[in-house]
Amino acid sequence: MLLVLFIAAMLWGIGHYMGTPRSARLYMLGLLFLAVLALQVVLPAGHPAREATGGSAGQWLVAAGLVALIVAYRAVLKRVRARAEENEAEVAREEAAEAPPRQAGTFGATELERYARHIVLREVGGPGQKALNSARVLVIGAGGLGAPALQYLAAAGVGTVGVIDDDVVENANLQRQVIHDDADIGKPKVFSAEAALKAQNPFVAVKPYHRRLEPGIAEELFADYDVILDGSDNFDTRYLANRAAVARGLPLISGALSQWEGQISVFDPARGAPCYQCVFPERPAPGLAPSCAEAGVIGPLPGVVGSMMAVEAIKLVTGAGQPLRGEMLIYDGLWSETRKIALKRRADCPVCGTA
Repeated sequence: MLLVLFIAAMLWGIGHYMGTPRSARLYMLGLLFLAVLALQVVLPAGHPAREATGGSAGQWLVAAGLVALIVAYRAVLKRVRARAEENEAEVAREEAAEAPPRQAGTFGATELERYARHIVLREVGGPGQKALNSARVLVIGAGGLGAPALQYLAAAGVGTVGVIDDDVVENANLQRQVIHDDADIGKPKVFSAEAALKAQNPFVAVKPYHRRLEPGIAEELFADYDVILDGSDNFDTRYLANRAAVARGLPLISGALSQWEGQISVFDPARGAPCYQCVFPERPAPGLAPSCAEAGVIGPLPGVVGSMMAVEAIKLVTGAGQPLRGEMLIYDGLWSETRKIALKRRADCPVCGTA
């Protein structure tokens, strides 16, 4: 019998080493058992082969019975455990259904741990994190600027993050639009971004709008949000977003990029700051402001400026620090320089002017 057990151990070990599936190894042991049992039945008593493999068919039948009992016991135990887990899950579902929904601004233990680095900040603290949890922020564009802004807003715990964009992911986007993966090529950017944000933070709500921002929907859409981030790459959308934000009295965080340089400002006439059209009353002549596709852009630059936009949004929501109202921050990545310029509101502005 020891010889058979040794052979069985060898078969199991070699099969495991070669990566043979467990079911195949069990099948091999079953064949070995049948072969040994056949030897015990066919060969006469006292035959060397019969003696070497146990000497008696009864011994192997008893051993097989014991193994069958053990397997049956484990199967029954597995079913009992599965049933118990099902019952526990059912009780949990019933308790969850009976429990009142979590109120905005409240956190479970997991969220408290997640946002702990915010909560210990004097300028944010618990009240600031609650404000973020209750905030609704809309990002226009899921491209270079929108990608990092969306990621950091979701990671920061902004309760509702909206994103509007009518474009799809292209291979040329992946050099800088880090929210999208190679597998997302051809997928609408808003749905690719939605999947990434939900994977990053399941505690936030993501609202994707796969369409272009147009005059017929802008004001109505903005009414559902507290802060607007404009990461678009065309002047039609920028002027439209500005008009809709001013009409709703909402702060508009605007960013722009070109080659190695980026700029960011908070346009908020409702709180005394100029609007976008105060600073840029007319769109530039063709060729003076080429797109990233025409002029190029260094890959990490959108990450720098988009992250700054997220910081400004967090400051606006929590009341921390001094947002870039009435100022424009310009970042020059090629020479590692930053500078600020003051912006003034125009009385004759067609959007927010008082003249």
